[in-house]
Amino acid sequence: MSKIRDSLIVKLLLAVIIGVVLGLVVNERIIGIIITAKYILGQFIFYCVPLIIIGFITPSITSLKSNASKMLGTALIIAYLSSVGAALFSMVAGYIIIPGLNIATNPEGLKTLPELIFQLDIPPIMSVMSALVFSIVVGLAIIWTQSKTIERLFEEFHNIMMSVVTRMVIPVLPIFIATTFAGLAYEGSITKQFPVFIEVIIIVLIGHFIWLAILYSIGGLISKENPIEVVKHYGPAYLTAVGTMSSAATLPVALNCARQSKVLDKEVVDFAIPIGATIHLCGSVLTETFFVMTISKILYGALPPLSSMITFIILLGIFAIGAPGVPGGTVMASLGLITGILGFDESGVALMLTIFALQDSFGTACNITGDGAIALMLTGIFKNKKEKEPV
Repeated sequence: MSKIRDSLIVKLLLAVIIGVVLGLVVNERIIGIIITAKYILGQFIFYCVPLIIIGFITPSITSLKSNASKMLGTALIIAYLSSVGAALFSMVAGYIIIPGLNIATNPEGLKTLPELIFQLDIPPIMSVMSALVFSIVVGLAIIWTQSKTIERLFEEFHNIMMSVVTRMVIPVLPIFIATTFAGLAYEGSITKQFPVFIEVIIIVLIGHFIWLAILYSIGGLISKENPIEVVKHYGPAYLTAVGTMSSAATLPVALNCARQSKVLDKEVVDFAIPIGATIHLCGSVLTETFFVMTISKILYGALPPLSSMITFIILLGIFAIGAPGVPGGTVMASLGLITGILGFDESGVALMLTIFALQDSFGTACNITGDGAIALMLTGIFKNKKEKEPV
């Protein structure tokens, strides 16, 4: 029972329900207090975004040097291409499918939200793009100069920001989301849009299985082995990921599943599965791409421009590699892209966090299962190299 109470999904579902109920019954004065709280919480979350970027991207870059090898480089390239490919697949599907969904972009008869009681602005210490460039430049410079002191400093900063995310940002999300849905319910738009969320989640789940089929097909071609001999062992890992929403918690089960396959090289498995749990987030990226397009259509009346989506996807692939290992880590790490490139406001961010969290367990399961395909690819690449090496 305590696990159910502590589940982020349960908390967010309760937040949505409480927010909708409040929005339907409160008067204008109370809703004014609620949207003021929403604004302040949104300011705090956006203030943390550049710090989260620096805290996770820089240490992820500096950590690569100790494992600098051809296999690591290959795994990084494959993981990045898989994430970007999944996002591009999702984007194309979004441009085709979303215009056909029953989305009321200009619903009639909505109430007008009152003005904020007071406005507390908390400007970030730097812009999102500045934080990203800073993280990359400093991370590379630390590797080149072998600055151990600065490296340890950023490792400690990573721990600090992980604590901020888990103890401050994540706990306030249910309140932030409840206030957002209260505003939507007060306006009267929530009843018109909620069925769309259910449709979109089902579409994304189908997209996960299509992308996994593509990954395993590519793995089979590269390794010249039957991919079913890998994926058939992944049932326990998939179910574990659905239940835990955590790649780290699922890692022991995923390793056990991969080791049962007769076509995977055991040395490759011991390397690829742990590293994949950290850097390969194809399911989460596919999900986020489709969701941002849907929410853009719902809140702003139009899909994002193609140029903005391409920029978003290219950078999202980088952010996914350094995303924090917490529920919703991918979307948390990329909040700056959502606000900076796609122009989402607080309502857009709240909706994104909510709908992403509701299916996050399935995104994690897709990520974990996709790691088996990466192991299959690496087995094919490096097995062939071993066979060609002189004895």
